[in-house]
Amino acid sequence: MIDRRAFLRVSAMAGTLAVSGTAAAAAGPRTPDWAALGHGLDGRLIRPGDASYDGARRLFNAGFDAVRPAGIAYCTTPADVAECLAFARRYGVPVTSRSGGHSYAGWSTGKGLVIDVSPMAKVSYSGGHATVGAGARLVDVYAKLAAHGASIPAGSCPTVGVAGLTLGGGIGVVSRAYGLTCDVLESVQIVTADGRTLTCSPTSHPDLYWASRGGGGGNFGVATSFTFRTHATRDVTVFFLHWPWAKAAAVLRAWQAWGPAAPDALWSNCHLNHDPSPDVMVGGLYLGSKSGCERLLQRLVDRVGSGPTSRFVTASAYDHAMMIMAGCSGLSVGQCHRPGSLPGETANGRLVRDSFSAKSHFAYAPLSSAGVKALLAQVAAGGRHSVLLDALGGAVARVRPDATAFPHRKALYSVQYYAHQSGAAAWTRAAHAAMRPFFGDHAYVNYVDPELKDWRQQYYGANAARLARVKAAYDPGRLFRLPQGV
Repeated sequence: MIDRRAFLRVSAMAGTLAVSGTAAAAAGPRTPDWAALGHGLDGRLIRPGDASYDGARRLFNAGFDAVRPAGIAYCTTPADVAECLAFARRYGVPVTSRSGGHSYAGWSTGKGLVIDVSPMAKVSYSGGHATVGAGARLVDVYAKLAAHGASIPAGSCPTVGVAGLTLGGGIGVVSRAYGLTCDVLESVQIVTADGRTLTCSPTSHPDLYWASRGGGGGNFGVATSFTFRTHATRDVTVFFLHWPWAKAAAVLRAWQAWGPAAPDALWSNCHLNHDPSPDVMVGGLYLGSKSGCERLLQRLVDRVGSGPTSRFVTASAYDHAMMIMAGCSGLSVGQCHRPGSLPGETANGRLVRDSFSAKSHFAYAPLSSAGVKALLAQVAAGGRHSVLLDALGGAVARVRPDATAFPHRKALYSVQYYAHQSGAAAWTRAAHAAMRPFFGDHAYVNYVDPELKDWRQQYYGANAARLARVKAAYDPGRLFRLPQGV
């Protein structure tokens, strides 16, 4: 997931671990025994009326503040998760799982029981492999692995939970060099609907392992831990180039030919912003020297036909570059969190929540002149909104579309429509509809969109049928129910 805070303070969310579920009532008492559940957990159960309830129930997106769960269970072990699932089965309580709470559709919460895995946030490293608890925030994953000179390919939004990002695929700032987050996933620990704790890998429950690499969070169980293959870190170069809006068409045409075809070491995006006036920017990260980056950027400038009005290109240590991309370059790791005392928060956190609407596309071919004109017309409309294009290709494209559940391997770039003003939903809806003739019907499950009609095909393509078979095998009673559940 790519964080808009790094680019003019507009946050890009990604994905979610969450599902919204309604279990068929099992035999047993009809009135849920919440007290018994609380006593049975090593973690903490928060209920309406508790002092921490209002903080615990809120997601990153303030647009879902009206949702009031019956309980939020902060689970510290897989056994806690199993206890919660047994409770949901016994009493027919809807169940929702949550990692970072960034679901675009608000499916990190619900009216029943929210299983929050934030306490399971330990990050350990050994011999090129990282084991990461499902509740770890990306900023902490980067920081803790940096101490070992290692990292994983992941997004930039600092408070996104690693679980949702990974389970939906994981587009990030070094994906063109190292692949999606799910591409370096070696195994995942999942508590299934029947309470079993399974370690899934290429040789153990390989079908569930496959589905957990892009099939979307919460469809098959509650993930509690991930083991990743890491890459060694090195000094990098970060860049941001701005052009006046009069050059937007030239920049967009140049970028979509340049970005997805650049050497793997260079990742970039193109931002078309209206906040409060139109602006176009190309930003990104290069796994190499400043001089090498400058040479590649000059190729873009030559394609545009004129130089940028502002240019920021700087060498950086890898871990600091991740803070820049997170919009936290002037903050400590502790400050790069939401403030509070709940798991995932810090006492000195400075990040604030947002209220937004978003939709997505994937571009499988460059936009035509008519498509460029149509997209710029949507951005130029008044309001506070942006279109974010993230370059793919490179290592992402070298994986077969059916090798993982994430099917969009041949896309040139992802497209995110993002608005956070009065009328945001109307703008994202109109922009998405206007660009559908040019981009077609392809969407990113980590930017989940409750208004999509043919969402199975758009998220999963030819992989949808296999995902449905995995769902039937591991959750035949559909304890985990999502409006867009496989």
